[in-house]
Amino acid sequence: MAHQSTLWRVVVNDEEQYSIWPVGRDVPDGWTTVGGERPKEECLAHIDEVWTDMRPKSLREKISRRENSARRPDPAYAG
Repeated sequence: MAHQSTLWRVVVNDEEQYSIWPVGRDVPDGWTTVGGERPKEECLAHIDEVWTDMRPKSLREKISRRENSARRPDPAYAG
């Protein structure tokens, strides 16, 4: 069990998903540290503030592309 004074880092991956990682351990491949070393509660509060859409980035982009293409008029249709 981790000691209460353990400091943590907020980490994010390419899909803009967030997690926390204990200071002193190597951050896993594919994850990047954002911000400094903080108590666990502060890291979790930061994640609650910034991670407002839990969907992976690739899914958000796919949905956005689909919505944008549905809004475009069909050039073959002259109306």
